[in-house]
Amino acid sequence: MKPVLVRELIGESLREERVAQARTLREVSKAARVSLGYLSEVERGQKEASSELLASICGALDLPLSVVLNVVSEKMAMYERVTTLPTVRAMTQAAA
Repeated sequence: MKPVLVRELIGESLREERVAQARTLREVSKAARVSLGYLSEVERGQKEASSELLASICGALDLPLSVVLNVVSEKMAMYERVTTLPTVRAMTQAAA
């Protein structure tokens, strides 16, 4: 089984939101000030978007970046078959 990449889940999540808003790649790329081709590659998981670019795309979608990252985290947990996500506090205590 091929491992899932974070960039693929980010792209999938961004595309799902764009489609749910009934917006085109062109509309979002213009609002985010990113080229149409690059946005398309990000959505297809072919390009690793910087945090600045992700923030710009999320701004264009009027969607908090934290929401996208949370959705991606939940999708990744499903692929990894994690049933309960630990809290940050529990993780830091385990690492100490």
